[in-house]
Amino acid sequence: MEVKDLKPELIWKYFDAITKVPRPSKKEGKIREFLLGFAKEHKLDAKVDKTGNVVITKEATEGYECAPTVVMQSHMDMVCEKNGGVEHDFDKDPIDTYIDGEWVKARGTTLGADNGIGMAAELAVLASDNLKHGKLQALFTVDEETGLTGAFGMEEGFFDGDYLLNLDSEDEAEIFIGCAGGIDTTSTFTYQRAMTPENYFYLRIDVRNLLGGHSGGDIHLGRGNANKILARFLWQCMKKYDMVLCSIDGGNLRNAIPREATAVIGVHQAAKEDVRADLNHYIPVIEDELRGIEPSVKITMESVDEPEFCIDHETAWNLVNALYAIPHGVIAMSRDIPGLVETSTNLASVKMKNENEIVVATSQRSSVESEKYNIAHQIESIFLLAKSKPTHGDGYPGWKPNMHSKIMETAVAAYEELYKVTPAIKAIHAGLECGLFLQKYPHLDMISFGPTLQGVHSPDEKMHIPAVEKFWNHLVRILEKVAEEKK
Repeated sequence: MEVKDLKPELIWKYFDAITKVPRPSKKEGKIREFLLGFAKEHKLDAKVDKTGNVVITKEATEGYECAPTVVMQSHMDMVCEKNGGVEHDFDKDPIDTYIDGEWVKARGTTLGADNGIGMAAELAVLASDNLKHGKLQALFTVDEETGLTGAFGMEEGFFDGDYLLNLDSEDEAEIFIGCAGGIDTTSTFTYQRAMTPENYFYLRIDVRNLLGGHSGGDIHLGRGNANKILARFLWQCMKKYDMVLCSIDGGNLRNAIPREATAVIGVHQAAKEDVRADLNHYIPVIEDELRGIEPSVKITMESVDEPEFCIDHETAWNLVNALYAIPHGVIAMSRDIPGLVETSTNLASVKMKNENEIVVATSQRSSVESEKYNIAHQIESIFLLAKSKPTHGDGYPGWKPNMHSKIMETAVAAYEELYKVTPAIKAIHAGLECGLFLQKYPHLDMISFGPTLQGVHSPDEKMHIPAVEKFWNHLVRILEKVAEEKK
């Protein structure tokens, strides 16, 4: 069986179609044309704003013209991560999906169910001719994953709904009514190219096979950070030996826990076996610390040819010190909502760029605005001590929970009617666009929900097939119940 053959037919049909359209962040042109083509095919009004967001409008079913307008919202882009050695061009190639028991997965890459399944649900509603609903608007935003660009740039008046259903959550039977705000802190180290020393032996150290995951939704799981694991060993080596650092690379995206990192170092010929022995002692320490969390972590070392240059000693020392000192993971738990991470930070990536720059990217999140800036400033202070040049992104606001939300009450009642179970009401540590929508549309009453996804932002991403049907039924029932309301 193929993905397109799963039930409910329409939502899986459109999800399958979406996986065949390349849609990296900031490169949403192809998926936008797909959406506009869909609107034309179904004779629905569509418009695009200056940022590239799309809204498609479907008029109310006859007899329900007086119902509140519902906005269904998802983002077009996906996180593009692949396993080492996998040949895949996210700008051109379709996602290679397959069914594994009760799960839909992708071969060696992210699946893009975040947020392809939300998009598919919207298209399925728009394409259906047997649903009962008031006026609907399907909103598709750009570049959610790397900067919430679409939500930031959206013009006031682009849509006119009363309720907004954000379809970008990852736990079926849970309804989210709040989220963390976030900010990125990036710093640039400027280095000089130094000559590689004579009588030195060069080694490449690789950290691989970590689980990674979403830097918000998975941060509480205590998964390993490849950059931190690598930096810890490099720091030990620099303290013990006259080590030179020739290159370093780790992680990719600010909102993904880094799964892989690598560095090339040089040590005196006389010390090469000692370094190997140190790594052999280090590996079981890491394996023991991550036991039960990272079953497949792999740390290796191999000899390499002498590199063209090495990083000057002062910069290398400052960089390694900073990477070792910068915190990663949960900083504080919420005192208001049990089990909710309040504040966290992610040491996301280390990249050598241009001729003489190393850029370190981090991401901070908090449901408390002051704490968001507090942890970002702590990261900044470490970078300043390391003599690099830190900068902060614009950040985005959190979404304060509204425990008196009408659409929340409707969604709860709909779920109870369908499944005789009360869904959990939660806030999420990940960032959602809802906080930004509220800034421009303060009247909006919003919730976020979706089917069960696991391993998002990593090649282990998978989507639970039975949860998709429950999600679809829940969405349809919410629309039906809202249709019975009067503005």
